[in-house]
Parts: sequence; structure tokens; C-alpha cells
Amino acid sequence: MNFETENDPEILRQAALLLERENQKLAKKIIELTRELLTLKGGDPEQLKLRIAELERQIASKNRMLFGEKSERRASDEESAPPAPPTPPKPPQKGHGPKAQPSLPIEEVPHVLDEADRVCSACGEMLDVWEGQFEQSEEVDVVPRRFVLKLHKRQKYRCRCGGCVETAPGPLKLFEGARYSIDFAIEVASEKYHDHAPLERQVRKMRREGLVVESQTLWDQIERLARLLAPGHEALVQYQLAQGVLGVDETRWPLLGKSEPSRWYAWSMVSTNAVAYRILDGRSTEEARKMLGGYKGVVMCDAYAVYKSLAKTEGFTLAHCWAHVRREFIEAEVSFPAEAKVVLDLIRGLYAVEAKCKPAPDGDEERLALRQAESKVLVERIRAFAETTNVVPKSRLDGAIQYMVGIWSGLTRFLSDPRITLDNNHTERAERGVVVGRKNHYGSRSRRGTEVAALFYSFIESAKLCGIDPKAYLRTATVAALRGERIPLPHEVAASPSGAS
Repeated sequence: MNFETENDPEILRQAALLLERENQKLAKKIIELTRELLTLKGGDPEQLKLRIAELERQIASKNRMLFGEKSERRASDEESAPPAPPTPPKPPQKGHGPKAQPSLPIEEVPHVLDEADRVCSACGEMLDVWEGQFEQSEEVDVVPRRFVLKLHKRQKYRCRCGGCVETAPGPLKLFEGARYSIDFAIEVASEKYHDHAPLERQVRKMRREGLVVESQTLWDQIERLARLLAPGHEALVQYQLAQGVLGVDETRWPLLGKSEPSRWYAWSMVSTNAVAYRILDGRSTEEARKMLGGYKGVVMCDAYAVYKSLAKTEGFTLAHCWAHVRREFIEAEVSFPAEAKVVLDLIRGLYAVEAKCKPAPDGDEERLALRQAESKVLVERIRAFAETTNVVPKSRLDGAIQYMVGIWSGLTRFLSDPRITLDNNHTERAERGVVVGRKNHYGSRSRRGTEVAALFYSFIESAKLCGIDPKAYLRTATVAALRGERIPLPHEVAASPSGAS
């Protein structure tokens, strides 16, 4: 069975049940063999119990990761949070009330009485219109999307002298003789890379709405659009490489072939107002160099060894993510609740310090002062814990401490640089679109498909980060490209007086 491409829920459910049963058998066998091995080695009985207990907890933890719900929220976080101040009781309310819709256009729909109903029930005289008096109510309605076949008639003009003929200009086209409009191409791209609808699904939806079209035609539109916008994507990548701090991460992206899908990776670079993607055929140092080659700033990342290796040759500085450390100790908390709680509480204290500051860059000066005065003390306490705590070798707690110590210099770099955030969560959030898209259309079918996907995900996620409508931005960029102008980047459009809405 190919789990990468199988989409039948019942088949996947049966496969998961089989894997779970097999996993339980193997787990029991591992525990039995470990017990026999330690007994043969003549280990201390108490140490033997600790090792077996730790192994059982590790297996239980892995089972939860595979078959349970994932969450980083801890019950102790809610229990230890300070109680909220009492609020005065509110009067009982029926229902949830109407939700405000400030972005919807308002369309007034008048309602009048029929002529036969405009008769007074008391005297029989005709009723007069009461000027300015209405009973009003709101109703959210839907206007169905529709496709039209526009017949453009470009008027011709001539001079009586016979020496000049002029024709009115037509609409902008993606290419000479294009049958589909630029708005159609933008609609298809937005549906696929913003709303994650595969092209075949779009074909079925369009057919229900009256348009008969093939998926190849839709691909042709977005491929030509991507070709037009390619200089803007490259400019966005270069803009990111000029930033002082970048969040970097990578997530797998299948490239579907004739047999097994290959494991490509979507590499992301995230700054405060932009996201840039490249989809490359691996996650080695060579691919990382294609993404970060020439960068000299600060890279916020996880502990993946490729970044450390590349930093030595490229000359950028590494900063590491406290959220990843926190996750390690959450895993260890199952087996070592008291010890893990010490570190988790101190990490929560680091975030509490950050919450006191204004957002960057206005709060940078205050942030640096608070980090030196308060965060530094908390970091020293975490370090002391790591140096003085006795742990069972190769246990989950030992692994969490070793992970933290191994990236300590990157974890503490935020103390002296207010631009560096505590974690890389903003980069992981920017990857949600890629991950959802991967699940919906299973990656790309060609190398060119990966290039097109990287371009549109970069523009769409950047537009979302800047608070502008991705579809409106794509139109602004497309029109600029067709006119031979420089393609504005999303943060530039957001900063302009008109913006994109």
C-alpha cells in the first residue's frame, strides 16, 4: 500500500489498526528482551526497574504520538496560571447574537405593499407612503459565482484621408491570443494555493457552475501566470536574504512520479513581513546552500545539523528555538513530572517577560533591558538545572537535557539581540498552507510544478502576513508585470496609500 497517495479513509483506518496491533506486539517483545539482557549483564535490580519503566513510558509516549491527539497544551499550565480577576455577572442572553460583518457590502432591498393591500382596515381609504419610516432587518445572502463569455468588440477608427486607422485597445492578456482572462488565471491559482483545491476538483465545481474546462487548461493558465510573476518571486527571495533575522524551516513535499513519490522539501524563509519558499529535491547541506547561500544575518531554526554545518561556511549566526526545547521536556514530563516541571515553569517565565514588551521594533530597547534584567536570571537557573540534575542514562529526561545543552549557544543568543524571538513558531505557522495543500493535492507532478507551487505559496503567504487580500495582490502584481513595470512585493503594496483589498 502506498500511504502517500492512498486517500480511501476506510483503507487507511484498517491499515492504522493493523499497524497499532503490530506495534503493541513489538513493544512487548522489546521490553521482554531488554529485561533478559539486563538480567544477563547482572545489573542492579533497582536500576533494572528504572530502565524497564523508562522503556515502557517511551513506548507509551510513541503510541500517543502515532495514534493519539497532538497538543502542546499541558493541564499544569492551566492549573498554575494566575486566577482571572472576578467579573460582574452578565445578564442572561438568548442565543449568540448576530456576528458583525464589517467587510460585506450592503445592498438595500426595498419591500412595498401590493396595490390591493394598501387599504386601511379601519376606514377603507388608501394608505399613503410614510416617508422615511421602515422596519429594518439584516440577512446574509450568497451571490453565486458565475462565468461569462465576454465578446470584446474593439472599435476601429479611420480618417477620411485614408492615411490612418486606429483600433481601441483591448483588455490585458496573459499572452497574445489568450482565451481566458487574467482574473480567471488568478482565480484558479488562488483556489489551488490559497484554498487548497486540486485542479480536478475545480474542474468539477466549474462544470456545476456552467463552465466546461479541462484540468490541463487550468494548469496552463497558472503556469503562464507563474512565468509572468517569476521576477517578483526572485525579488522576494533576495529581499528575505537582506533581512537581519530569518526564521528557516523545511517540510516534505512529494514529487509524484510513475512509481513511488520522491521526497522533496519545501524550504521556507520567514521575516516579519514576508515569506519565501523554494521546493528542492532534498534537505542536505547542498539544498540548504541553494536557499541560504550568501546570507549573513541570524537564522532562527531547530537543531537540524545541516544549519550548523552551513553556518560555518556561509558565515551566518544561529539562534535556536525555545519552543522545541519545551516540547522535549513535555515529552519527558510523562516519565519525570517533577524534574520536567522545573524547566517548563522557567520557560514559561521567559515568555512572561516577552509579554511585557511592545512589538518590534518599537519595543526593542525595552525588550533588551528586560531580557538582561529578568530573562538572563531564568536562563541561568535552567542551565544550573541541566548541570546538577541526576538522570537515568538514555532516558527521555536525559534526551531533553542533551538536546538543550547541544544548542545552548543558539538558545541564549536572544539575550543580547532584541530582534531574535524566543521561538520559531511564526515560521511553522507560515508553513500551514503548504502542509494543507500537500494533503489535498499530494504535492506536485513535475519539477515545474514545484517551482509554480513555491512561487504562489510565497506570494499568498506573504500577502496574508501583511494583512492584504492574496487575490487582490496577485492582480496588482500581474497588471504591473503585463505593463512592463517592476512587480511590487506584498509588503510594498500593503504600505502604499491605496494598498490591495
